[in-house]
Amino acid sequence: MQPRRRIPASTPALPAGAVPADFAARVVAWQRTHGRHGLPWQGTRDAYRIWLSEIMLQQTQVSAVLAYYARFLERFPTVQDLAAAAPDDVMAAWAGLGYYSRARNLHRCAQIVVAEHGGMFPREAEQLAALPGIGRSTAAAIAAFSAGARAAILDGNVKRVFARAFGIEGFPGDKRVEDLMWRHAEAALPDSGIEAYTQGLMDLGAMVCVRGRPACLATPAACPLHDICRARAEGITDRLPAPRPRKALPERAVTVLVLLHAGRVLLERRPERGIWGGLWSLPEIAAGPAEEGLHPVAEALARTHVQPYGEAGRALPGASLSHTFTHFRLQIHARCFAMTHIDDAPAPQGTATQAQWHAVEALHGVGLPAPIRTLLDGMMRPTLL
Repeated sequence: MQPRRRIPASTPALPAGAVPADFAARVVAWQRTHGRHGLPWQGTRDAYRIWLSEIMLQQTQVSAVLAYYARFLERFPTVQDLAAAAPDDVMAAWAGLGYYSRARNLHRCAQIVVAEHGGMFPREAEQLAALPGIGRSTAAAIAAFSAGARAAILDGNVKRVFARAFGIEGFPGDKRVEDLMWRHAEAALPDSGIEAYTQGLMDLGAMVCVRGRPACLATPAACPLHDICRARAEGITDRLPAPRPRKALPERAVTVLVLLHAGRVLLERRPERGIWGGLWSLPEIAAGPAEEGLHPVAEALARTHVQPYGEAGRALPGASLSHTFTHFRLQIHARCFAMTHIDDAPAPQGTATQAQWHAVEALHGVGLPAPIRTLLDGMMRPTLL
């Protein structure tokens, strides 16, 4: 653990909760000289591009977003293009970024902007926050960057900056702590330069006031707040912000079926609610001891209105992998079968079915959950086809 220490007595410690008068000015000056200026969504007032970047950046690092952002814009260059797109196309373009409710909300939001706002995003943060998938902080960022609106942000990086700079104890996810941070965020807003200030807070959290070892410990001048930071003054940067209270991560298990026929694999669409909502995935069967027989396959095929006839198929080597979500760890066990005779005629009229055969060679264009894609990539050897 980092030893407790104090900076020289000539540097005054701030009273708890105070926001220095020059706090915003320091952030703005630092950002203009040292902050990020070459990101693809910067240097524009196009609310569509700014909105898209902010949604993608929720709970995702910039480095992971860059390639997705470029591909998504190439496929859907305007909000009208996105609103008119098929849900499958949107999910396929998003697949791999995770937190798939963001993609569903993204699509719904685009449709509302086109249908109710004439294809123009609102300029005020309060109106933006009423749209699907846009919370208070994201709305403020979009309004600041697209319209110069004076609104406070409070994403994960900014919470870390505030916790250390203002000496705010407690887990930021706790409502009491978060409310206190919002009060600081509102109090710290500058009268001008909101774009540089907003970007500067994000950049400080991502580049300098990082989670593990903030840059100020080795080079104090790297941070424009180093001489007014309470955490640094008290030697407790390693303790702020307080981590999420630890809980044992629950384990869940699921068994999926990899059913192969004539170079195709059977996929089912996931329910809208729950993990991987709206994506295509492998048919699931009840978790339990591994069974050698084919009756789970028959049950899955009956559910999807695909019927085997004659010899149903032969078992092939399976696979397993573990995937960790925020609140639990999922063990995925795959059972693989090569189906020899399949009657995949359309289901009877009026029968609800959410299953389709997909060509294995074209799975790159299907919206699959990342762990399912990994599983299939590892199993799709020529001997299985």
